Amino acid sequence: MKIILNQDVSNLGEEGDVKVVTDGYARNFLIPKSLAVPFSKANVTMFEQKKAVIERRKEEKRKGALGLKQRISGEVITLKMPVGENGRLFGAVTNATIVEELTKIGLTIERRKVDIPDHTIKVVGTSTVKIKLYGSETADLKVIVEPLEDAPKRAEEKVVAFEKTADDYDDFEEEEADEFYEEVIAPDEKKKEESDKEVEAEDEPETEDEPEAETE
Repeated sequence: MKIILNQDVSNLGEEGDVKVVTDGYARNFLIPKSLAVPFSKANVTMFEQKKAVIERRKEEKRKGALGLKQRISGEVITLKMPVGENGRLFGAVTNATIVEELTKIGLTIERRKVDIPDHTIKVVGTSTVKIKLYGSETADLKVIVEPLEDAPKRAEEKVVAFEKTADDYDDFEEEEADEFYEEVIAPDEKKKEESDKEVEAEDEPETEDEPEAETE
C-alpha cells in the first residue's frame, strides 16, 4: 500500500515521504495512529502546500543534530564496575547503561540510537560508542570502564552488584553467569565449607585411648 508519512517514523522515513508498505502495517498501525495517510491526489496536494513548512522543520532538526553532536562528542562517560581477575566485567555495559548516564548529564537519547561495538562492553578499557542522530549524522561518545576499587570482598555483596548490572542487561549470557559463579561464588562456598569443618573438628570432644589389656 502506498502512503505519505504524516510524521517521522523510525526505520521508515520522514514527514512528507512517500513509502510503500504492507496493507496490514498501514491499516492497522500507521493510519490509525495518524502517522501516515493513504497516497491520493488530495493528500499529495495537501502535502505540496505544506512542503515549505516541512522543509523548515527538517532544517531545524539538522541544526539541532549538529549541536547535539558537538555536545556528545565532548563528553566522556566513566563507569566503575565489578571486575574479575581476567579483566572481564561481572555483567556488561549496554545501551540502557549509556542512556542512563547520558540522562544524568541532561541528554535524552533513545536506546535504539545507541550503537555499541559488539552490542555490549564486557571488559575494562576505553570504547567509542556511536550515537545516531538526525538523518545520517552520528556522534562518537567516549566511554571508559574502570574496575570498582572498593568492590565488596564477600560474594554475597558481589552478587548484589552483579544483579544490579544484570537488571539493565536484558540479554545477559549464560556463559557470564557461569564465569561469575566459578570465580566468586564457588571459591567463597568452598572456604565456608572448610571453615565449618574446622569448627566442627574443634567442637568434637577428645577421646582418650583405651588402655591395652594386660597379658599374663
